[in-house]
Amino acid sequence: MTNKQLAASPNYNPNRVLDAIIEKLQLKNDAALSRVLEVAPPVISKIRHNTLPIGATILIRMHEVSDFSIRELRELMVA
Repeated sequence: MTNKQLAASPNYNPNRVLDAIIEKLQLKNDAALSRVLEVAPPVISKIRHNTLPIGATILIRMHEVSDFSIRELRELMVA
C-alpha cells in the first residue's frame, strides 16, 4: 500500500506517528518535532490536521531520527 493509499484509508491517523516520535524522543511539542525533522512547523500542523499526507521524504526522516523502522511507522499510521 502506498502512502497516498494509506492517507485515503478511513483508518489513517497521522497523530499516532507524530505522538509516538514525540514520546520516544522526549520532545516537548510539535514545534520541537518540526525542528528535529527539519521541516517548518506548519508542515507538522497540516499532517496532524489531515490536510497533508506523510510523504516518503518525511517518512524517511522520521525513521532516521526515531529509529522506528519504516514498517513500524507505517503501521502506526493506520489505527
